[in-house]
Amino acid sequence: MATNTRYIELAKQLHPRLQRFFAKYPPTQILPTSTRTNTIKDGATPNPFLPHKHPETGKWHNPEFSLRRQAELVKLARQQGVEELLPFTSKGTEERIRHRVELGLRVRGTGVGQSVKGHLHERMLAAKMEKRRTAMLGMPKLVRHWRESGKGRWTKYPKSAFT
Repeated sequence: MATNTRYIELAKQLHPRLQRFFAKYPPTQILPTSTRTNTIKDGATPNPFLPHKHPETGKWHNPEFSLRRQAELVKLARQQGVEELLPFTSKGTEERIRHRVELGLRVRGTGVGQSVKGHLHERMLAAKMEKRRTAMLGMPKLVRHWRESGKGRWTKYPKSAFT
């Protein structure tokens, strides 16, 4: 009996929105296992964050809480430390982390083996720098050839200088 009063005192310290939510939709952890379903048969309340099908008419009913309100409730519950007591929602921390791991950043070019397209000068930069590097390595031979032949017999960048 003492533990029940302790839980009641802890519940009274929650944010008023969370108190109202848990009063209307008690956590499944404290409910009997026979009422942990997502249908409204036998008086069980469905998950208010998910759409559910009416058992008699077969018509789908929208969730009780919009995605924005779900996110607000999850943030409040996370701040109060009772997020695990909320029913399943796509806005929950665990679900968001699972989704991020599964799909990644979804930014083109950030995946394995991908590269961002970029501008033409950015794409050609590596080849241009490699060509410049090889030219600089061949520069001593070119200067030596120019000194041997002189200015008068100089042909622009002779092929024999690089061989």
